[in-house]
Amino acid sequence: MQSIRRLLFGKPLQTADLPHQAISKPVGLAVFASDALSSTAYATEEILLILALATGGGAAAWVASGNILGISIPIAIAIAILLTIVTISYRQTIFAYPNGGGAYIVARDNLGETPAQIAGAALLTDYILTVAVSISSGVAQITSAFTFLLPYRVEIAVVVILFMMVVNLRGVKESGRVFAVPTYFFIGMMFITIIVGLIKVATGTIDQVTGVEAIHHDVVEPLTLFLVLRAFSSGCTALTGIEAISNGIQAFKEPRSKNAAITLVWMSSILILMFLGVTFIANQVHAVPSEVETVISQMGHAIYGENSIFHLLLLAGTALILLMAANTSYADFPRLAALQAGDGFLPRQLTFRGGRLVFSWGIVALSFFAIILVIIADARTTALIPLYAVGVFLSFTLSQAGMVIHLRRVGKLKPGEVVQGLEAPMHYDPRWRLKMTISAIGAICTGIVMLVFAITKFATGAWFVVIIIPTLVLIFFRIHRHYKDVAKALSWEISAKPDTMKRNVQTLILVDDVHAETVRMVNVAKALSEDWHAVHIGVKPEKTALVQEKWQKRIGEGRLHVIDSPYRLLAEPLREYILSLQARDPECYIHVIMGHLVMDTYWEQALHQNTAVIFNLALAGLERVVVTTVPYQIHHHTDEGGHDMLVGEEEERAATSRPAQ
Repeated sequence: MQSIRRLLFGKPLQTADLPHQAISKPVGLAVFASDALSSTAYATEEILLILALATGGGAAAWVASGNILGISIPIAIAIAILLTIVTISYRQTIFAYPNGGGAYIVARDNLGETPAQIAGAALLTDYILTVAVSISSGVAQITSAFTFLLPYRVEIAVVVILFMMVVNLRGVKESGRVFAVPTYFFIGMMFITIIVGLIKVATGTIDQVTGVEAIHHDVVEPLTLFLVLRAFSSGCTALTGIEAISNGIQAFKEPRSKNAAITLVWMSSILILMFLGVTFIANQVHAVPSEVETVISQMGHAIYGENSIFHLLLLAGTALILLMAANTSYADFPRLAALQAGDGFLPRQLTFRGGRLVFSWGIVALSFFAIILVIIADARTTALIPLYAVGVFLSFTLSQAGMVIHLRRVGKLKPGEVVQGLEAPMHYDPRWRLKMTISAIGAICTGIVMLVFAITKFATGAWFVVIIIPTLVLIFFRIHRHYKDVAKALSWEISAKPDTMKRNVQTLILVDDVHAETVRMVNVAKALSEDWHAVHIGVKPEKTALVQEKWQKRIGEGRLHVIDSPYRLLAEPLREYILSLQARDPECYIHVIMGHLVMDTYWEQALHQNTAVIFNLALAGLERVVVTTVPYQIHHHTDEGGHDMLVGEEEERAATSRPAQ
């Protein structure tokens, strides 16, 4: 098992190696930008899909409605401007909160615990959805090329999620190197496609999309401001993933804030160029939203022609980036979950780092919930898309609103004055008004987008997110209250002081049979206490008589008490016996000693009853009851004839200490 674990996850790292696991800007771009960059594969198509409502669908209707088609360009420009505002706002967040945490930390520091937990619930939900959506979308690209795999799309998606889980459990640095290749391959192919497309547009040699069946709508809607807003909000899926870098500042090399801010600017610049380029060329080639062929594929056909290797490479890069988009969630979900767990709003186990210095429990939890979603949605992207983006725009709004309050506090300081904040020191910034205005505009815009998303997609699935986020917040506060109650119960001020009087201790030895392990337990009991006796649960009368006989013959001391169990129960009769002893002496301690056979391998261990676990669980709720488990190791041993045999610990020690014949 150790060999398999090392093969899958790599050699364990020391805690002191944590600084060496920090990543560079190029690797950071691959780790944290894949989600945002992958949105260029469908953001333009989402805009055209909504605008199609004003045409009724059909290629002829699209060509005849060129004015409607052209609206996608100003919408894309407006989204690019919003993306720029949000990027500047998050860049300010990176320098204001260099320890990371993004929207969660900003909301907690400036808006309070409830908004912080809302932001945390929104982001955690969105990260899970990102994995499910991106993997399902990537698998859809694969099954489109290889249709015989279509019936196995769920199984393929689950295998891909498990693969990404294993790679991320190997460490952020190693997973970044693995996933950097497909990320940069996609960026390269997209820029080559856009540049070639622009050249062909300038020279008038670009082809038009023909023969693609556009989506048909039975009801034609008028081109109103609300429809344009819907198209705008749908295209705003291009912004998903922008917050990733501000959440993961701690993953970067020093100076962390500077490197993270540079990477954020790189990511946003690449995203804006690709998004605008795709939208412009899609208009030039008259690409249409279709259930048969994606807009990216139509662009590839128009630019490279039929059966071109570059068209296939473009589709391959798109499929890879859609699959790799999930890696952003694997980078951020465990970190955010660890922050919330550290504050006592999620299980503390999420703060633990595994052998490769990653938050292993967070990675496993993300994979588990993503797999559940994929199975429920049958790995269909259309079933998951309506759930997408509401949560992330809610976190955008809270983050930027929090930055407005933070910058107002900064503006009240005197030049040169430094005030220690909750997460980072605050100092006067002469440009605080400009920065606050940018954050305020961003908060208003993302808030509007979130409301449009929630309203227009409520009936098709957004209702689930609207319900799940408040539900998660309630769960978070219930967990927090539990931890506070436990801390209060463990408080030294209200705890009982050490006893000044000596209490009686009654030691019980649980005996199933009388053998070498029993002797070990008797020796432990005699070393710890003068008052001890053995207890046997009489499940089988014939065995009980044999155990009593063996006890007298082999042990010959102490008392063996038999507890009859006519219903063949183990833990319940023992509990009742212990309660009867406590009833006679309410101030005494009961010390239970039980044996546990320990084998060399997991499969051999599984062949035994392992009742020590059952007894521990049954007795854990009893006051003044102490349980000691005495392990007895049984190892593989090679005799003089070279035969493999199982021997107990005492026998093995005797054999190894015996002088050679």
